Amino acid sequence: MIELTKYIMEDMNKQLDRIEKSLNQLSDELIWTRMKDSMNSIGNLILHLAGNEYQNFVSAIGNKPFIRERTREFTMDEGTSKEELISLIRKTRSESEEVLSALSNDDLFREVIIRYDRDDWNRMHRVDAPADETYDTRVIGRLLIQVSAHYGYHAGQIVVLAKMLQDTNEHVTGHYH
Repeated sequence: MIELTKYIMEDMNKQLDRIEKSLNQLSDELIWTRMKDSMNSIGNLILHLAGNEYQNFVSAIGNKPFIRERTREFTMDEGTSKEELISLIRKTRSESEEVLSALSNDDLFREVIIRYDRDDWNRMHRVDAPADETYDTRVIGRLLIQVSAHYGYHAGQIVVLAKMLQDTNEHVTGHYH
């Protein structure tokens, strides 16, 4: 594994551990609790992280089939247990590591196509694009950094939400805050 990819995966794995520790403090009911109607539950955020990581790393970089229902990630409100969420996010990470471990330094400058479901694309961009225009392109090096930053952002949200839902003195980050 090239150095940049190694560092990114180390950081994302640290965030994944924090997510799992946060989840393990909560019941299935709390995982699907929305603090406000306008907010996502922890379950929604986990589905979103798994979907985003799969779409960008496994599908776009790894050329695996595009499978994602982005809108569903935010509209689900129950039905997936804590164990199933952990299994999903860990399985996605395993697939990502397999894809990223095969990258070379030259690959960091290669452009890839990130596909989107037409309905999701149109909701995100508030347009009515034809199906053949629902994709982005990114250079792999930039995509690695963007997905890692996105992952850290939502991991932090999960840690804070878990602490709000289940008051605990455990410091899931490993640091006193």
